[in-house]
Order: sequence, then C-alpha cells, then structure tokens
Amino acid sequence: MRSLKIARKPRGQSRAKSVRHSARGTREPASVQPGSARRAGPPGFLLRFIRRIGVLFARPMLLLTASLVLLALIAGLLVSGVAGRAAHGVKSGALGVVGDAGFGVYEIQITGNRRVPTDTIFAALGLKPGQSIFFIDLPAARARILALDWIASVDVVRRYPDAIHVTVVEKRPFALWQTPPDAKGEAKLAVVERSGVVITTQDTQKFSSLPKLVGAGAPEAAAELVDAVMSHRAVSARTAAYERVSGRRWNLILNDGVVVKLPESGWAKELDALEHLIVENGILERDITEIDLRSPAQYFFVLKSGEKKDVERGKET
Repeated sequence: MRSLKIARKPRGQSRAKSVRHSARGTREPASVQPGSARRAGPPGFLLRFIRRIGVLFARPMLLLTASLVLLALIAGLLVSGVAGRAAHGVKSGALGVVGDAGFGVYEIQITGNRRVPTDTIFAALGLKPGQSIFFIDLPAARARILALDWIASVDVVRRYPDAIHVTVVEKRPFALWQTPPDAKGEAKLAVVERSGVVITTQDTQKFSSLPKLVGAGAPEAAAELVDAVMSHRAVSARTAAYERVSGRRWNLILNDGVVVKLPESGWAKELDALEHLIVENGILERDITEIDLRSPAQYFFVLKSGEKKDVERGKET
C-alpha cells in the first residue's frame, strides 16, 4: 500500500471577541401610571408590506409593470454573469470553510498497483490538496483511472474525515502479439490478456518471455493451444511462436525456424504425435524445414534441400 500525505494548511487564529460595557447607568423602563395608556406606534414591517401588496393587486397595471421590471432585472443579472460569479464565490467560500473544519483531503492511499506508477494514478484521480472530501466526484475519478492501460478495475472510496482510498486491480499479461502490417507495411508488438484484449503497445520488451502470437485473430483464439503446448515438455521448449493461418488453423514456429503445420481440428492429438517425433525419433536433428501434420495417414516433411518426403504414420524411424 502506498500512502500520500499532504501537509495541512495552518488554521487561522480566531479573533478574540470583546465585550463593550456602557458607561451610562442602567435605564429603568418608564412606568405607566394607572389609568393612562401608551400611544400606538407606527404599524409593523409585516403589516406595511401586506398593505403595499394589497395596493398592487388592487391595481393590475401597476402589478404587471412591477413584474416586468423584476424579470428584466433578473435577466440582466444572469446575462451579465453576476449571478454565476456570486454563486461560484459562495461555493468556493463554503469549500474553504469545510476544508478548514477538518474535512479536506490530506491523505490518499493507493493499493494493488504493481505496473502502474503511483504518481500516474494520483494524477488520474485529479484531486487538489485540501479539497473538500464532500465534493469529490467519485464516479468521474474512477472513470479516469479505469482509462489507464493496465487497470482492469478500480474502487475509490472516502474515509472520513480526510482520506481517500484507491484500490486497483491490474490486467494480467498473457502473450505478445505481432499485429498484422499496417498500410505502411509496419507491424507492432502488443501485450494482450488471455481473452485477447490488447493491454498496451508500450514497453513490450519487458515481456519478451511471454508466448509470441502472429497473425490476425491470433490473440482471441490462442489460449487453448498455448495451454496444450505447455503441457508437452519437448514441444513447449522448442516453440518460439504461434502463427494463426487464415483465421482457421495454427502453425507452430520452432526456435530453429522449423514450421509445424497443425490441422484445423484434432490438433491436440497431433501435439502428442509431434512430442513423439521430437523425443523418440529426434526429428529436429535432421535437415528439415517443415513438418506437416494435417494428414491423418501420413507425415509430410520438407528438407532444407527443398526435397519433400512423406512417411506413413506408425512406420517413421
């Protein structure tokens, strides 16, 4: 777990409140003599307001004129931006008060990342030091982190009063795929997941030990074949790449350049046959460039001289 601490801003000293004492003595309330009465004062604010509203309703033209003036004033404030700036100022002030009250973000904990730098996740999180913990857009922060190449899933949660916890799950690299040539005739290497989804095309040299896939559609169909080859020790040790042919079948490219052609179906049985040819017959010690296992009755070999030979299955030596 990696934790980022953010220095807290010093809180301002509250000003001492002073109490002013009047030099005058305490005035006694005037007494009212029996049989006398106080003179009624002017009507209260609420009563005056109600009377004025009544006057407006009694004069429809005056009410209409007042309404139009009020609407024009509101429209002018909106168009000029005064209302928006005032609202923004109120919001900024509220955020500052909340942060000073101890609810600003001063600690961010990030866990689960091994390939993605912590600073990259922090930048994608998009938080400012001391930002109010109440006004963080968590869905937007998750979306930005999830857009990073290696991130499979992410969870961003608040930990009151002042912390944000980020937990990520990274994608697992399965193979290196050589993409088909583009319009310029250039092919790229991409790291792919087991499902065939491309993870990244950056820093692929770090994954040179992964299985190599070649051809259109190879990433989506390779998992079963790669697992099967890995279960054959001799075949696995000599396989340099898996080539997808016409989106239908596979060739194995061995580390000495020999091409092994597998059938479209039933290739699992042919891997057993290839293991036998390598271990029992030492086929790779001979001058061959191609082994064709697509026929159920015969093996076909192409020698380095260009000569082609076929051998009936069960009679190979």
